[in-house]
Amino acid sequence: MTLVYLVMLLALLQFYLFGVAVGRARTTYGIAAPAVSGNADFERIYRVHMNTLEQLVVMIPAMLVYAHYINARWAAAFGLIYIIGRIVFYFGYRKAANKRSLGFTISALPVMILLAGAIFAVCRALLTSGTL
Repeated sequence: MTLVYLVMLLALLQFYLFGVAVGRARTTYGIAAPAVSGNADFERIYRVHMNTLEQLVVMIPAMLVYAHYINARWAAAFGLIYIIGRIVFYFGYRKAANKRSLGFTISALPVMILLAGAIFAVCRALLTSGTL
């Protein structure tokens, strides 16, 4: 589980750094808080941060459950793929909105695998334990 915890913390660090990028972009493009619009370059950086939050809400619990019920090393590996995908997403989306697809796909696929595997494993555990 140690690898899973490390990957989880790296994903949170990545999210934090994306937030720092939003703060820098506010200064660069003159977008004062609480505004989140007004410059397309700023808005793309902001959307990277928010989309990453939307993915983290699913990825972290799914990775933890997958690790517990299926395999911690595979969970950590899927988590690393997610992080790499988010990096690709960040650099693609910063350039142009239509360049975000590859990074989104690379990061979304492992999240879907983790979530589906976790749901399957928990249902299997419930059925075999006689809890249902």
